[in-house]
Amino acid sequence: MDLAAGRSRLPSCVSHAFLVVAGLFILASIPCEAQLSSSFYDNTCPNALTTIRKAIRTAVSRERRMAASLIRLHFHDCFVQGCDASILLDDSATIQSEKNAPNNNNSVRGYEVIDNVKSQVESICPGVVSCADILAVAARDASVVVGGPTWTLKLGRRDSTTSGLSQAAANLPSFRDGLDRLISLFSTKGLSTRDMVALSGSHTIGQARCITYRDRIYDNGTNIDAGFASTRRRRCPVDNGNGDDNLAALDLVTPNSFDNNYFKNLIQRKGLLQSDQVLFNGGSTDSIVTEYSKSPSTFSSDFAAAMVKMADIEPLLGSAGEIRKYCNVIN
Repeated sequence: MDLAAGRSRLPSCVSHAFLVVAGLFILASIPCEAQLSSSFYDNTCPNALTTIRKAIRTAVSRERRMAASLIRLHFHDCFVQGCDASILLDDSATIQSEKNAPNNNNSVRGYEVIDNVKSQVESICPGVVSCADILAVAARDASVVVGGPTWTLKLGRRDSTTSGLSQAAANLPSFRDGLDRLISLFSTKGLSTRDMVALSGSHTIGQARCITYRDRIYDNGTNIDAGFASTRRRRCPVDNGNGDDNLAALDLVTPNSFDNNYFKNLIQRKGLLQSDQVLFNGGSTDSIVTEYSKSPSTFSSDFAAAMVKMADIEPLLGSAGEIRKYCNVIN
């Protein structure tokens, strides 16, 4: 104690402790930026991923085509205002559903599978797991069921309270798109040309409606195999309105297995959609298609990496958005 100076001196250990506490208080007052993490649900819902995986395996076992549908559903969600499950919202007084967008209506499917998964997850962890994360996990698990790759997903996305119907037409690729348009569209989402070609390889599974490939099989172009076109014409009449919804496998060789035959088909001019065949038509992506056709392992690893990148497009984090109780309506 320094009585002559009229003040007391605190021991150095006390002053140091005060500085540490003050520093911690300052750090605590700085807002932390929420981030996606592969361990996001480890403590709050440890059985979430197992529950999702089992439900997806059951759904795909019932209908093999569902694997392609779930991958596409995730893709169409992420390309419109980010991976926020906005595609799942139904029409309401405040929502114009993305389900009604031209590239989604009577085309995108799998909604009921996601609703079922959400119900199961809610029963074990109410209000914890987002619909946006369920979409991302479901796409990965669907890939695995049909022999495709797996990948480590970062989780923690939240669900939107808005819809992006007005953005859908501009942001979603069309079966009529040319190569430059596809490259540009994916680039705006932070995806490279190689990512675009790899993700297009998801067309190794799934089916397309006659209305989406009619023009290609009847235009007598030089970039389509004549025998392939003839085969596809059997279930796709030339007249619009006649058989529009008839389905054909995107990969005629192994339609229910995730492999690299899609790229082999392109080299043989047997891409079903125009937006498929443009990837191998004398342009800048020919070399990538050739590489994937020769190396299934390269395609598989690139596809997985591209899916991880796509799942990171503009997620809602922290306190943004919400965790919906039901995926088709806001809380």
